[in-house]
Amino acid sequence: MYESELEKLEACSKRLDELRSCLNVDSVRREITAVEAAMSAPGFWDDQETAQRTVQKLKSLRAVVDAPDELFRELEDAMTLVEMGRESEDDSLGPELAGMISSIEQKLHQLELNSLFQDPRDSKTALVSFHPGAGGTESCDWAEMLYRMITRYCEMKGFEVEVLDYQPGEEAGLKSAALRVSGPYAYGMLKSEDGVHRLVRISPFDASARRHTSFSAIEVLAEVDKDIQVEIREEDNKMDVFRSSGAGGQKVNKTSSAVRLTHLPTGIVVSCQIERSQHRNRATAMDMLRAKLYDIEMKKKEAEISAQREGQQDVAWGSQIRSYVLHPYQMIKDHRTGVETGNVTKVLDGDLDMFVEAYLKWHLERRSRLVRQENA
Repeated sequence: MYESELEKLEACSKRLDELRSCLNVDSVRREITAVEAAMSAPGFWDDQETAQRTVQKLKSLRAVVDAPDELFRELEDAMTLVEMGRESEDDSLGPELAGMISSIEQKLHQLELNSLFQDPRDSKTALVSFHPGAGGTESCDWAEMLYRMITRYCEMKGFEVEVLDYQPGEEAGLKSAALRVSGPYAYGMLKSEDGVHRLVRISPFDASARRHTSFSAIEVLAEVDKDIQVEIREEDNKMDVFRSSGAGGQKVNKTSSAVRLTHLPTGIVVSCQIERSQHRNRATAMDMLRAKLYDIEMKKKEAEISAQREGQQDVAWGSQIRSYVLHPYQMIKDHRTGVETGNVTKVLDGDLDMFVEAYLKWHLERRSRLVRQENA
């Protein structure tokens, strides 16, 4: 009695032990202790910005430890229930055990996914930008659809999303937008979306109902820690100020607090309008610029991507990482991993798990292959 359930739980227990080793849980515990000691020091909260980053770091570290610990307790409870059922020869515990095992397997799968995060940046806060490409109003609308897809995905994952910039399109959609996404492995979970996305559909803006192809780019960067030095000379930056867009009425911003920074040597442009203070918007824009410059340098060193906007490919034909075909048939295909699905509505509503998981495995294998070639 309950032999199959016991086998499943023992298999899960073995996988969990392997994951604990892979995730280096003991080392993370020591790091948590060090961070907690720093937080208890006098004057820790005097610098609010540094304190918030430390709190976020502690939250991410605890997520690495808490999930395996919680899963271990659930495994123990399920094992105890199996033993009770076997000793009492009570077969009524079957449905409850089935539910517990299903929950354990799902959580274990998520932990196994976390083990794919080998890049130190994977645990960082993500800066996500949206850029319409070739296609005019169509592309602006497509960029907003992608904006909604990403924000819905973040909601499903429990990430905290902060809108840094949002410029609506002249007729529909958006001209540009930027988000700061924080949470456990935020950058690692979102980096699969970095690149050009292609849409094929019957245009809602075409009176003749013709099929149109549109392109929009998503840029995903890891926020750079303050202790990482990225040299940005003041004379290399051009700053423009403008009024933040908003709902109007009493909430309309009557001062030019929004900031746009142009990095003259590279042509990189970043903007922020979330704060009412021009000083804070400029600080946030500088963080975005630092992240872009750091990302470019990292990708040069890794030699993984040869062309990016500001280091990225053109937002047009031949450069897309994923295609979304809504007409004449429905299919979404990732051109890097080969993963595809016909359930386009589910994906556009934020269910990106199949693409994210496939990308993480593909990316890890790609990195491993590059390392092997370099060492050969």
